[in-house]
Amino acid sequence: MNLTLLQAAATKGGGWEQMIFFVPMIAIFYFFMIRPQMKKQKDQKKLIESIEKGSKIVTLGGIQAKVVEVHEAHLIIESEGTRLRINKSAVSLEATQALNPVKKEETKK
Repeated sequence: MNLTLLQAAATKGGGWEQMIFFVPMIAIFYFFMIRPQMKKQKDQKKLIESIEKGSKIVTLGGIQAKVVEVHEAHLIIESEGTRLRINKSAVSLEATQALNPVKKEETKK
């Protein structure tokens, strides 16, 4: 215990060293963890808003289906003759984008 008190008394002005260490750590955490997650949430919201009747989707459970009806909070989908009601949040972003690849516009020459 005496050793701890002596070490605490010996270190003065340690605030700047800690600040220099933690500011870059926070910046790295933001750019590698928080920012990509926010972008993914924005893309998910954009996908859910773009779903319309006739769209092909994949659910988080892996069901590939065609949208029959679109309601405010849920969708009615049809897969192999079976109709299901699912929440819009159950649509998988990555799998749906893989099922419906974005068509590149032809460049005019």
